[in-house]
Amino acid sequence: MRVLVTGGAGFIGANFVHQTVTRRPGVHVTVLDKLTYAGNRASLAAVADRIEFVQGDIADPALVDRLVGGVDAVVHFAAESHNDNSLADPWPFVQTNIVGTYSLLQAVRRHEVRYHHISTDEVYGDLALDDPTAFTEVTPYNPSSPYSASKASSDMLVRAWVRSFGVQATLSNCSNNYGPYQHVEKFIPRQITNLIDGVRPRLYGTGHQVRDWIHVDDHNSAVWEILQRGRIGQTYLIGAEGERDNKSVVELILEAFGRDRDDFDHVTDRPGHDLRYAIDSTLLRTELGWQPEYSDFRTGLAATVQWYRDNEAWWRPQKDTTETAYAAAGEKVL
Repeated sequence: MRVLVTGGAGFIGANFVHQTVTRRPGVHVTVLDKLTYAGNRASLAAVADRIEFVQGDIADPALVDRLVGGVDAVVHFAAESHNDNSLADPWPFVQTNIVGTYSLLQAVRRHEVRYHHISTDEVYGDLALDDPTAFTEVTPYNPSSPYSASKASSDMLVRAWVRSFGVQATLSNCSNNYGPYQHVEKFIPRQITNLIDGVRPRLYGTGHQVRDWIHVDDHNSAVWEILQRGRIGQTYLIGAEGERDNKSVVELILEAFGRDRDDFDHVTDRPGHDLRYAIDSTLLRTELGWQPEYSDFRTGLAATVQWYRDNEAWWRPQKDTTETAYAAAGEKVL
């Protein structure tokens, strides 16, 4: 089997490549990545001799057509994904998440190649903190940021290409991922790397916003189940029942460092900050028999803390640039 992985030098994509090379040695992996700030060749260093790497843009139709014509399946991770960045400049999110997805869909349509589309639970908007329900495959879309709106748009393109042109595609919407190789601009690695540097963690607003956390390895094992056995045209929600409010996550990270649970600072909240995400992954579990391996968030988080302790050479080049950008955006301790 030959698989093209878009965004394979990014956080989730790189972990997908590692998992595929390790668990499925008969699969030939080609990575297509533009290597923006969020893509890092160093994330693939350990498997570089076992994959093919192509630097390029998913919005380049000629390049995409050439690569898609030589594979059996496309797994599409590539995306602009940081909410703060989408608020500052929405255009790259439109270009990559919408135009790039269109480019891929046209190529898989021409070459009749299997396609799996990676999306996010943020397309559904948010839930009230006291709402007992969770997102399902039939929850109406209600995106609240340029990022989530662009991902919602790309999802709709995939569904239209399935119905109108018979593209052999599946979709998955996943909850918040954590684990190795995540850029330090993101919530969990930023807190961890701040603590490594002796800086107090920083929490948006009150920290009462709830996210549904899943280890990246569990996300990627679910993607493989869907790619191999999922129903064409079907959306599957991927989650590990890992609901935690942001304040609790910071407290657990502090605990892993042996620090007091209140040893953090509050900063001005993000505009339009969603309150709660929650995934109901019943369809995935009952239809495809998938189960997460990391059922205990505390254990998975402790392992993630240790990974960042052990891999400073990987994240250090990103750190100063990231913190400078946060400072320039006016982040203030309350």
